[in-house]
Amino acid sequence: MTDSTLLPVMERFYTIQGEGSYSGYASWFIRLAGCDVGCVWCDVKESWNAEGFPRMDAKALAQEAAQSGSKIVVVTGGEPCLYDLTELCNELHDKGLRVHLETSASSIIRGDFDWICISPKKFKKPIEGQMHKADELKVVVFNKSDFKWAEEYKNKVNPQCRLLLQPEWGKSNEILPQVIDYVKQHPQWQISLQTHKYMQIP
Repeated sequence: MTDSTLLPVMERFYTIQGEGSYSGYASWFIRLAGCDVGCVWCDVKESWNAEGFPRMDAKALAQEAAQSGSKIVVVTGGEPCLYDLTELCNELHDKGLRVHLETSASSIIRGDFDWICISPKKFKKPIEGQMHKADELKVVVFNKSDFKWAEEYKNKVNPQCRLLLQPEWGKSNEILPQVIDYVKQHPQWQISLQTHKYMQIP
């Protein structure tokens, strides 16, 4: 895509951030379409294919976000880093908004973000040299081997990065007790729950 100001947008909505370090904060979400990772447990598989979704101008997206009343904008996907997000970040910052990113870092992160959550995936691993950009490392725990995976990536982030383990929603009854035990034994980690699903909001 040559024009970085035109982005395929699946949806935009105002809600409460349900995951990670900013859980509980009112946030405006911009969900970009297109993903080349393809997690089997993804709950927004309809975002994988960018075809058929409208392409929007960064300036229009920023104007809409500013009108929402939120001070935080979360850019997510899909995999948002398939696109150059520099112009979108600039437009959002011009409106006085904080810009957060949720990514697997399987593509290069382009843009000036106030908070970067990297959630590495086994299906397509992060590009080398991207992990140091993370303010937050969020590992989705689907099975027991994911704890070892999490520790591998803990060693790739900067020392100030927050470390979060998040039980996969569909296996929460089985996985959550394991995550609780693991965090008690490894207290440098915290637990992230998908609280928006408990609240039954987007």
